[in-house]
Amino acid sequence: MEFFNISEFDSPDEKGSGIMMNQGFLQMLDEARRIASVAFKITSGYRTKSHNKSVGGVSDSSHIKGLAVDIRCSDSRNRSIIVTSLIKAGFTRIGIAKSFIHVDNDMDKSQNVIWVY
Repeated sequence: MEFFNISEFDSPDEKGSGIMMNQGFLQMLDEARRIASVAFKITSGYRTKSHNKSVGGVSDSSHIKGLAVDIRCSDSRNRSIIVTSLIKAGFTRIGIAKSFIHVDNDMDKSQNVIWVY
């Protein structure tokens, strides 16, 4: 990866767990970051089942499969840049919250969706 260190994706309760991230997902994310030309601060990457439960994640969370991240973002300009870059990189599942953007490429879930929290 050009723009990320694998440790950025670690579950807080398991050092080194970032290696559980799907490599294809990480390649797409790296491409989105290249397109965006703005930093992506990962606030949640891989999650162990226990950490996912402790943060209120759904039981089939894409985070526990290594197929999702949350990216810190709280201003409209960067939100637009990041979402546009994610779409250009091929992501079709994006969730937008006030302080972060969720992105995943979990093919077990509905595609071509954007939702708000």
